Amino acid sequence: MLEVLDVGNNGIEDTFPHWLESLPALQVLVLRSNKFHGSVQSTKESSSFPKLRVLDLSNNDFLGPLPIRYMGNLKVMMDPHGEDGSPEYMKMSTGTNSYQYLLVVTWKGFDYELQGILTVFSSIHLSNNKFEGEIPDVIGKLSSLKGLNLSHNNLTGHIPPSLGNLTNLEWLDLSSNELAGKIPDELVSLTQLSVLNLSNNQLVGRIPQGNQFNTFGNGSYEGNLGLCGIPLSKSCDRIGTPPSSFQEKDELWRFGWRVVVLGYGCGVVFGLLMGYLVFRTGKPKWFVSLFDGRPSQSGGQMRKARRLVQRRS
Repeated sequence: MLEVLDVGNNGIEDTFPHWLESLPALQVLVLRSNKFHGSVQSTKESSSFPKLRVLDLSNNDFLGPLPIRYMGNLKVMMDPHGEDGSPEYMKMSTGTNSYQYLLVVTWKGFDYELQGILTVFSSIHLSNNKFEGEIPDVIGKLSSLKGLNLSHNNLTGHIPPSLGNLTNLEWLDLSSNELAGKIPDELVSLTQLSVLNLSNNQLVGRIPQGNQFNTFGNGSYEGNLGLCGIPLSKSCDRIGTPPSSFQEKDELWRFGWRVVVLGYGCGVVFGLLMGYLVFRTGKPKWFVSLFDGRPSQSGGQMRKARRLVQRRS
């Protein structure tokens, strides 16, 4: 029975081959780097791919939501310890000879060729497509996953906290999507995680701390202008914190004293200038009349006043 199907890096142009659902023993499905297009939604109600442990649809033109129904049927990936028995390499038997399957996986942004596929190894690569919508919570049930790559799609919504259940996860790449909201604190429990890439999204808030999160650098978070905290140089102390009433009163108090000091300074300058003029020119009549409260009188007005007094006497 067919266990491994790898047709990657060819020029195949087609829709997703739904007929593969009828292969109950299929464990590895690789369609990477072709020209597949259209939706990847299951067309059947019955379970499909129950033994699938490696799914690689990267670098195609698949669109629509992520294949939720398929993910909900991946029974082997839901076993955190893999199948019963000790781990062994998957082999293909031809008569008296047997050959180990080879597999190319993308890890840390580079392609690596695995010389053998252990029966406990499981990964999902759906990067570089046109998938949209939210990341389904059902992924959190795939507890045996070693790698999850959903990068370079059009995924929206929040990072589901259920990803914190993937305790065997070693690399997680959700970069170059449109994910929003905070990074779930539940991801701190991923103590096996050695590679994390959440860059170029719309994430906000404080970066979780503890365990493996203390080892990730700036590159894991770049392109998210709303993120703050270690390892970024952007502090979270003043982000999104409205000024308190005490701060507002303090600002008003400081503004009022600025006005008082400014007025006082202008008054001192004006007084010094007037004093200088008084001592320099004597006692100007206009200045005396301004500050003594008596209007100045011209010579003609003074003579008229004297005549009026003499007539009354």
